[in-house]
Amino acid sequence: MSPAQPGPGSPRAPVLSLLPGAPALSLADLEAKGRAEVRAHLRSVATQSTPRPTAIAAGVTLSRADGIQPEPVAWLWDGWLARGKVHVMAGAPGTGKTTAAGALAATLSVGGLWPDGTRAPLGDALIWSGEDSPGDTLVPRLIAAGADLRRVHFVASMTDERGPRPFDPATDTGALADHLAGIDPAPMLLIVDPLVSAVAGDSHKNAEVRRSLQPLVELAQLRGVAVLGISHFSKGTQGRDPTERVTGSLAFGALARVVLATAKLPDEQGGGRILVRAKSNLGPDSGGFGYDLEPLELPGYPGICTTRVLWGAALDGSAWDLLSRADTQTDPEAQTAMDDAKGFLSAMLADGPVPAKQVQSEAKEAGHAERTLRRARAALGVEARKESMAGQWLWELPKGAKGSEPGQP
Repeated sequence: MSPAQPGPGSPRAPVLSLLPGAPALSLADLEAKGRAEVRAHLRSVATQSTPRPTAIAAGVTLSRADGIQPEPVAWLWDGWLARGKVHVMAGAPGTGKTTAAGALAATLSVGGLWPDGTRAPLGDALIWSGEDSPGDTLVPRLIAAGADLRRVHFVASMTDERGPRPFDPATDTGALADHLAGIDPAPMLLIVDPLVSAVAGDSHKNAEVRRSLQPLVELAQLRGVAVLGISHFSKGTQGRDPTERVTGSLAFGALARVVLATAKLPDEQGGGRILVRAKSNLGPDSGGFGYDLEPLELPGYPGICTTRVLWGAALDGSAWDLLSRADTQTDPEAQTAMDDAKGFLSAMLADGPVPAKQVQSEAKEAGHAERTLRRARAALGVEARKESMAGQWLWELPKGAKGSEPGQP
């Protein structure tokens, strides 16, 4: 009688003979053999030399100056709007900043004339507005300005993994830059209204403003777009440097290559509005233009009322001096100080010419700020002349209504 054989469920049950004449192997033997072969294979692979991805070395790249080709600024409007740069247009409410910016976009869309009479290139414009509706406000203004609506586009929405949503310049500027890369020719002008919407953090902190606006700077540089951001003047900043009056951090004015300012003139200054160049890192930083806002019913669109810009004469002078003419209208305290300074000058010069240094010294002792005295002098038309070739400067009231000569103390 042969010995009993293990049952089918026994781990030692013979199930397979690998080679003729070889003993049968159980499932447990096969599993052990398989594990041993896998371990041997892994040891073999581990000892082989396999190519690895080349690591990118971190570090700073330097560009030597003699390898950089000088190139001119690519102006859209010579001295005022430059491709590849960020600009700011700021002013008090009601001065027509958005309307003026739209008028510039309209001029570009038809290759029309800039306010100084020079010819604009023919190009497209983009507008993002977080304050005005295209349908009832912006498009009527563009039509009134004579724009070619086929060349003006609105940045309306952004689509992400959740679907369409409103465009947010604080987070979506990079996506806009990518989109513009596929447009040929690229738009020449991008209006962002208001510019503070592009700041994700605290708009009063320099570091956060610079970090938030960097995508706009890069978009301008990479796509050759002139970015024009609309902003406001902070309340109570009359008499300060115009770039310091832009709402929020000083970084807004510092980062922009050109800062434009708008203001309303009081009736005694002739009324109307002015656009002045408050700062430019690319060219002259003075001068401006007068303009008016004309209300009208849009021809061909019954019941739709809008406004358009009527550009006026060129203005000479610094932004500080030009804006000071408007400040007295919006700041009652400045008006009172101005009136006091005018009264002081009138009384001191009533009997004839007085040395300029004496006037300035006594004005300071009387509590009149230098800027206020300068505005009062301009308002009265006080003349400055030299006593002799080597003599001192004298101030005197004019015989007729005329301003002082530039460059004199």
